Amino acid sequence: MKHLAIIMDGNRRWAKNKGLPTLEGHRRGYDNVKTIGLAALERGVEFFTVYAFSIENWKRSEEEVGYLMDLLLRALTKDLSFFIEHDVRLKVIGRREGLSEKIVTAIDDAEQKTSHGKAGQINLCVNYGGRAEIIDGVKKVIENGQEVTEENVSSAIWGSDMPEPDMIVRTSGEKRLSGFLTWTGVYSELKFIDTLWPDFSVAELEECIGDFGRRQRRFGK
Repeated sequence: MKHLAIIMDGNRRWAKNKGLPTLEGHRRGYDNVKTIGLAALERGVEFFTVYAFSIENWKRSEEEVGYLMDLLLRALTKDLSFFIEHDVRLKVIGRREGLSEKIVTAIDDAEQKTSHGKAGQINLCVNYGGRAEIIDGVKKVIENGQEVTEENVSSAIWGSDMPEPDMIVRTSGEKRLSGFLTWTGVYSELKFIDTLWPDFSVAELEECIGDFGRRQRRFGK
């Protein structure tokens, strides 16, 4: 498997189940991105993508949105040494519009400083929506004076510089994709598991990788 993508759902429910503040669930969820992301790369995955913050997530409370943005900034600045030390490339996928100037600058800096990482790539989908990605891709094709074809749109979307996801996993028991990787995920294998994201373990990661290896992919043939 070259590309594993995860909808890391259940942070808030995890916190509620343990009688903890919602924000603590997000913190534990973020810590698990590093644990599982690194473990995936160590097991041969080349691209590990997580749905960190959707365009719809702006509708959440100001406190929660602010905390999530603080976590993102921490990943891009204070924790950047983690990615550099493990030789991991870091990339943020999504619309820059709507993000603070400080975060946009931190994204550019983090991507530049980790660009030569050879262990693999961890992608954070932030201010992301599958329809928005397609719309922005089509606009770019038109602005470039190109014909709107599948090939040209594929070359213009945000995630155009990496292979399509082999498998998309969603934690927490929900069985929907919520606009995640709408264009590139059309032939991704899907797996839905009940575990809440902060509790998702390396053993479950290995089970997902093993499950993928047992599936037969036909791509419509």
